[in-house]
Amino acid sequence: MKPQWKGIYPALTTKFTENYKIDIPSCIKNVEAQINAGIHGCVIAGSLGEASTLTQNEKIVILKEILNHVNGRIPVLMNIAEQSTAEAVQAAQNAQETGADGLMMLPPMRYVSDDRETIEFYKAVASSCDLPIMTYNNPYDYKIEITIPMFEELLKIENIEATKESTRDVTNVTRMRNAFGDDIKILCGVDTLALEELALGADGWVAGLVDAFPRETVVIYELVKQNRISEATEIYRWFMPLLELDIHPKLVQNIKLAEVATGIGTEHVRPPRLPLIGKERDFVQGVIDKALANRPEMPNI
Repeated sequence: MKPQWKGIYPALTTKFTENYKIDIPSCIKNVEAQINAGIHGCVIAGSLGEASTLTQNEKIVILKEILNHVNGRIPVLMNIAEQSTAEAVQAAQNAQETGADGLMMLPPMRYVSDDRETIEFYKAVASSCDLPIMTYNNPYDYKIEITIPMFEELLKIENIEATKESTRDVTNVTRMRNAFGDDIKILCGVDTLALEELALGADGWVAGLVDAFPRETVVIYELVKQNRISEATEIYRWFMPLLELDIHPKLVQNIKLAEVATGIGTEHVRPPRLPLIGKERDFVQGVIDKALANRPEMPNI
């Protein structure tokens, strides 16, 4: 199913058993909850999916199982986050052969490539497969920014169609629209900026807390698109303490704890990540408990 690059795309967590094996039934349970809430696509094996701890074979197993369960109801994207061009090309080809509907793609990992190197990296992967690609523009965490002049080159490539906007500068949405109109689809990649970027014209939201709160996330998107801003804002204000759990080095542990609280996930993470303990855990659990105690009813959309 070809991605339309609009709406809510959860960056799915990867579920593990107590002994760190992939927990496919829990993965499927969460995906089904997401679909029932009205999401528009999903991303697997991203940073929130603990990609750095997954082997290529494990990523393919997860992709196969989710594709089989989804059965064409939503597009399923594979994240590409590799250190070398050759590895990225192979990962993209593996995803295409397995049946992925598209790719989300980071610049090179570890090495901070310059503009020319970054462009060539994307070109090599894009030319190696037929899958539509969403770039991941996150200089805050990965130290490489895809600038407007770089996008001018990248958009000459037919299958580069969208960007996950994670610069943490909401004005970049307007800059991109001024430069390219609707020639590129823009999806917000920072939970705490989503309402603002959607109101400025972003097409969608690659979300994190959606993994635990799918309905609320979808409703905010739909309300903004219906220009029901005041209603969206009210829910967003309730949601904000939870959304702030996403902009933290331990976002995976935070969000998995929230998934447990809403009954659609497990807390297990793979080392070097460890479950939250002590005051840190108490704080996160307190944020979650307070939100659940004051969870608003969702309006009709």
